[in-house]
Amino acid sequence: MPRYRIVPERSQVTIDARSSVHPIHTRTSGLEGFVELTFSDGRVDVGATPRGRLSLPVDRLRSGNPLEDSELRRRIDARRFPTIDGELTHLAPIDGDQYLVGGDLTFRGETRACEAPMTISALDESTMQLTGQATFDVRDFGMEPPRILMLRVYPEVEVSVEIVAARES
Repeated sequence: MPRYRIVPERSQVTIDARSSVHPIHTRTSGLEGFVELTFSDGRVDVGATPRGRLSLPVDRLRSGNPLEDSELRRRIDARRFPTIDGELTHLAPIDGDQYLVGGDLTFRGETRACEAPMTISALDESTMQLTGQATFDVRDFGMEPPRILMLRVYPEVEVSVEIVAARES
């Protein structure tokens, strides 16, 4: 099965959270990993077992506010848990280039199964793109949302990914 390596500088992770004072927006590159998928007639061959792993270094998460970033890294316990990791375990077609993608997400040492719709498309003969969005409650991963003075961060965060992966030779 072909293996596609995630291109870190072309792949983005966006995390949007809300607080009692203002929205918190983080966008970063640096996602690493691979995806193994087979395309047939421009669509993913769901008969072949997909595999994939991705990892994002926690120290790349920055909101633009050093106080918020410091508190976030402290709450995540970034020294003990330096990455957020995902493993693709299954996918099923929805419609067109939309698929229900499932796997395990590990954050702060806690692993949870998750599923979300994603668009998966071949950009050309050797490059694919995966885009999707999911909402997570950080308390499911043992993290209490930060509180800084009058600022209270709500526990649900919306995570979006735009992944570009190039076929390995």
